[in-house]
Amino acid sequence: MNRRFDINKPMQVGGQAVIEGVMMRAPGMIATAVRRANGEITVKKDPYVSLGEKYRFLKLPILRGAVGLVEMMVIGIRTLNYSAEIAMADAEQKDTKNGNGQQRKASSVPDSVKLGMTVVVSLLIGAAIFFVTPLVATTWLFDIEQDPSLFNLMAGGIRIGLLLAYLGLISLMKDIKRLFQYHGAEHKAVFAFEFGEELVIPAAAKQIRFHPRCGTSFLLIVMFVSILLFSLLDMLLINWLGEIDILIRLVTHLPLIPIVGGISYEFIKASAKRSNTAIGKVVVAPGLWLQKITTKEPDEKQLEVALVALRCALEEEHVISSPVYLYSGTEASRN
Repeated sequence: MNRRFDINKPMQVGGQAVIEGVMMRAPGMIATAVRRANGEITVKKDPYVSLGEKYRFLKLPILRGAVGLVEMMVIGIRTLNYSAEIAMADAEQKDTKNGNGQQRKASSVPDSVKLGMTVVVSLLIGAAIFFVTPLVATTWLFDIEQDPSLFNLMAGGIRIGLLLAYLGLISLMKDIKRLFQYHGAEHKAVFAFEFGEELVIPAAAKQIRFHPRCGTSFLLIVMFVSILLFSLLDMLLINWLGEIDILIRLVTHLPLIPIVGGISYEFIKASAKRSNTAIGKVVVAPGLWLQKITTKEPDEKQLEVALVALRCALEEEHVISSPVYLYSGTEASRN
């Protein structure tokens, strides 16, 4: 294929699993492919230019990671909402055929407002669970407030424990298991692209489902970076103020969460480039182990959805005239 992108440069393509589908992002384009109840694949394409491309200063190290984190959250929620709408439409159509369907009332709240509210609420919930709760729990359970390293090591352990418990619990749900299968399909499709393979099911099926640039690995890196950064911050605060308490920690730690995300982005970007070296394999190993929970082996139909999404994001799909269209699925084995 005559691709416009250099497969040897990382961070060029990526995506996420959505409800019965996959979102893929490539430079200039986002494509979301969703398997309908009738077996067809609906694809929605959205041209996209990142803030870093619009404003060059936002591509500075660390800053680009913080901005990119927010961008991916916005994109992720928007595409999840799209896949949810498709699933609800299929469910309503099924109910209508069975004679018990009900017309949904149109919301008077603009989509942009709902999206903004969802992003804000998601950030607040995430900060409360994974940042505030460990600080409060460590303060109440252990008398180590004035020991920066030990306090943040303990808080970091609680933070990682909460993450593992959360992922372990949701992985038991049937719908989440299918989501994790699509997550595995997304990784396999990206690997096929990065290795220069043809974007067809046999080429993707032979790839592994554990990717060093996965968002799951990113979350784990965030946990470790927060331990180091907050330990250093607390040490400086104690030297300056003489002592520190939970209120000071909350006021100083929470605003630094974007910086933690930015540093983690730089770390995972550097480690992904060196993932085949001895040191690189050790660094990325914990994230790959965690993906044993967050990814599952996909079937061929799920791989097909991921490949359609990627080919559309790369603008290599033959059907590109409409921003939303149906894909029969029969062409995937022939192209």
